[in-house]
Amino acid sequence: MEIPYKIYLSESEMPRYWYNLRADMQKKPAPLLNPATHQPMTAAELSGVFCDELVRQELDNDTREYPIPEEILSFYRMYRPSPLVRAYCLEEKLKTPAKIYYKFEGNNTSGSHKLNSAVAQAYYAKQQGLKGVTTETGAGQWGTALSMACSYFGLDCKVYMVKVSYEQKPFRREVMKVYGASVTPSPSDTTAVGRKILQEHPGTGGSLGCAISEAVEVAVSNPGYRYVLGSVLNQVLLHQSVIGVEAKIAMDKYGIKPDIIIGCAGGGSNLGGLIAPFMGEKLRGEADYRIVAVEPASCPSLTRGVYAYDFCDTGMVCPLAKMYTLGSDFIPAPNHAGGLRYHGMSPVLSELYDQGMMEAVSVPQTAVFEAAEAFARVEGILPAPESSHAIKVAMDEAIRCRETGEAKTILFGLTGTGYFDLVAYEKFHNGQMDDYIPTDEELARYAAKLPKI
Repeated sequence: MEIPYKIYLSESEMPRYWYNLRADMQKKPAPLLNPATHQPMTAAELSGVFCDELVRQELDNDTREYPIPEEILSFYRMYRPSPLVRAYCLEEKLKTPAKIYYKFEGNNTSGSHKLNSAVAQAYYAKQQGLKGVTTETGAGQWGTALSMACSYFGLDCKVYMVKVSYEQKPFRREVMKVYGASVTPSPSDTTAVGRKILQEHPGTGGSLGCAISEAVEVAVSNPGYRYVLGSVLNQVLLHQSVIGVEAKIAMDKYGIKPDIIIGCAGGGSNLGGLIAPFMGEKLRGEADYRIVAVEPASCPSLTRGVYAYDFCDTGMVCPLAKMYTLGSDFIPAPNHAGGLRYHGMSPVLSELYDQGMMEAVSVPQTAVFEAAEAFARVEGILPAPESSHAIKVAMDEAIRCRETGEAKTILFGLTGTGYFDLVAYEKFHNGQMDDYIPTDEELARYAAKLPKI
């Protein structure tokens, strides 16, 4: 069967459910712990921070499929189903026998996959009768997506944006403002935890961990508000499973089975969403896939972190999560993949990695941008720096196939576009981009500070 350049599903073929990968895990992710008591967090404790329905989803390890509410499906129809693309031009450029596919999630105004969960979280906040939500954002894609979703449902949206990204990506923050969000560079002097972080780290460019702390403080101190998160948590991976379910429907339609599935990894939302149904088959013993997480060498939580309980935020106000972590006070180098600058990894993905169900590699920044430009020149999409980590490793695997003669099928996630990341591309072109990699000694200092659980 001839495979079209772009595989579009019809609206009737769009998934009607989110797939909960935890239901098929024999060994479940470790529970979130109360930092004061070191006991598992209860729904009552979490409901002071998160929306009630999202708390239920967060704690549910057993329900395999969640029907997607009709109001969310209606919103999804504006940009879903998203295309599964056969990268014929890239294959030709690389002279590889490999077949390369990518699931493109950037064809919406937010420019990324983040809208899949943003609309769900805003919907549940609206259903609960809340006034608004608070959040953090790194590169700004999550903040943009959430501001769009909040505008759609008539909610106030307060965004704390990592300061280095706030300065590097001015147009992203302006799009958030177009949709009515307030955007504050983090760490800031507007919160107690922000002032504390600034005192301890003068002049810092911030991190996602810092911004989370500020957003949580504002949520719990303002009646009618809750905090929402764009990655890491179980609920987010649940919503993002629409990516993988949709990709698998499209591949099954044409009899395609990927050998290798690749995704960039920061907190884990897009990777967890892309691999969900494939990993489910692997866990159930129905099929086997090689699954690869790609992270920046400057923030290598899976490849060089410790699997332990740690705070989800720098200010240490959030629950403890068992995850691969570099330490909650680790401040990553100001690389341009702002969405991957998080000290820890999703508890679900951390547990799967610890079980040997998936691999992880880290790649340096300049090599990522080289791959991004090579991809853009033949496939016609300028990719986000985050997505380009997956592109880099997909190209490496395709070149390996060229050398071995193996015709493997590769699937990777193209999570978003890079049109608001042109300052980063400018730095790359001007030779002003470095490849900072933390030393073992530096990481050991942060690891020594992990909570003793």
